[in-house]
Amino acid sequence: MNIILLGLPGSGKGTQAKMLSMHLNIPHISTGDIFRDILKTESELSKKIKSYVTGGLLVPDNIVSEIVQQRIEQNDCKDGFILDGFPRNINQAEFFKNYLDSKRMKIDSVIYFELPVDLSIKRLSARRHCPVCKRDYNLITQPPKNDELCDICNVKLVKRPDDKLQTVTERIKVYEKETEPLVSYYLKNKLLKKVNADQSIEKVFQDTINLLKNAGYN
Repeated sequence: MNIILLGLPGSGKGTQAKMLSMHLNIPHISTGDIFRDILKTESELSKKIKSYVTGGLLVPDNIVSEIVQQRIEQNDCKDGFILDGFPRNINQAEFFKNYLDSKRMKIDSVIYFELPVDLSIKRLSARRHCPVCKRDYNLITQPPKNDELCDICNVKLVKRPDDKLQTVTERIKVYEKETEPLVSYYLKNKLLKKVNADQSIEKVFQDTINLLKNAGYN
């Protein structure tokens, strides 16, 4: 099964993708995670991506598309994949469709996690990250057990540069301009299914599973 997840930053796509990946036994492909791994290197690609990510801007389509294509061609994607963060605009969606057509593949479902903009900003501003074990938290939806300390390492959690308010606001503006049109795009293709993201993580997950089951996927 090949799935695309859509939704405002902070709508829970990453969390749901990880849960779906375990439930369906197919890989979760996050462009954000791929970019962060690349940023740890000193390559020319790393320098290019860094200039966009730190400014809250989207990485150019040609770079993103090439990275995603290479990832999907790996062996662990032979039974399906869950895309989180791609496509981000109509141009990328068209590229991806052409690529899948050339491989005689298709997207089975697009899940859109609906969340109001004000809640998106609130959630993103509450995100924290452990600098040691790299575990992610959210002070609202997934808080640590002890104040702002990592449950595993017991070290102070930090906020990523791309979760600062100014960057968050810019990311949402870019999303509304570039990514929001994908909702209509996939509706026209009769692939889009909506889930209310303003619920508990468990409820959102169960609603998503029910949608997939109703569409004939187990």
